Amino acid sequence: MLLVLWDIDGTLVDSAGHGRHAFEEAFEDVVGGVPEWVEYAGRTDHQIALSMLNGSAEHLPALLDQLAERLAAREELIAAEGRVYPGVPETLAALHETDGVINSLLTGNLEANAAVKVGAFGLDRWLDFEAGAYGSDPHERRSDLVAVARERAAARYGEPTGAVLIGDTPLDVMAAREAGARAVAVATGFADLDALRESEPDALLQDLRDTDAALRAITST
Repeated sequence: MLLVLWDIDGTLVDSAGHGRHAFEEAFEDVVGGVPEWVEYAGRTDHQIALSMLNGSAEHLPALLDQLAERLAAREELIAAEGRVYPGVPETLAALHETDGVINSLLTGNLEANAAVKVGAFGLDRWLDFEAGAYGSDPHERRSDLVAVARERAAARYGEPTGAVLIGDTPLDVMAAREAGARAVAVATGFADLDALRESEPDALLQDLRDTDAALRAITST
């Protein structure tokens, strides 16, 4: 079995900034005021929240709970103002029909937020959420989530023979490397081709428009 783990933001969908807006609203609700600027790309919701709180975990559970509520309230706006990247539905559907492939997620989003973002565009029909890993799972580094996904996939299907991460930032490539998984980088999101090339993924795609090329890159051993 091959465990295929998709990043969401910048790889599958553009949520039109609503994730950031939900974070800012949640921070104002829980802490008050406007958070200082933090880096979002390639980081988990847990890591982003800790940065907003200057490393203090005092308000962390409340902030993450409020984040989930605020993002859920924006699902219709995400669907109306956001978009799916070219070739994503076709590639997900093809993988879903491929024998020996478990099609799931590895994302820094909380599991509830991941469901909102892919569900807004109907992509959830091709993904097995129970075999994935999320920013709401215990982790210190993004690569820790790969082990979580592998354990869940093994419990559902038997031990996968390999794992591949598909993401849009060098941090996604690094997470795959640290976890002993293959890395496929797609230049649709937060990093350009040159930056992704320098991170040395196993495969590099401009986008997913060519379904056959995407399948070869993802399923290659």
